[in-house]
Amino acid sequence: MDIKKGDTVEIISGPDRGKRGQVLRAMPKGETVVVEGLNLRKKHSRQQKNTGAGRAIKGGTVEFPAPIHLSNVMVICPKCSKPTRVKHLADDGRSVRTCKLCDASLDAK
Repeated sequence: MDIKKGDTVEIISGPDRGKRGQVLRAMPKGETVVVEGLNLRKKHSRQQKNTGAGRAIKGGTVEFPAPIHLSNVMVICPKCSKPTRVKHLADDGRSVRTCKLCDASLDAK
């Protein structure tokens, strides 16, 4: 998976197209990422009078960022600040993610 937690990405399709945000979670098994403040969904919760801790929980709506498929986001290069595909180069026996446009490293050293 080419996108990791902490990367800045741009959404390339859907209602949030063109917006940028930071990756909060990367889920390789489902090939999805959760981007901060984008792809927001609303969840309605009922009020609960008693819980195990002995206090009540308020009801209402909660907004949360929903997962986005990897094919709908692109990594933003920190050097040229453009959406780019990821190229892998071998450096000292390990793979390093680099920008396809300017060959800058995407991994923090």
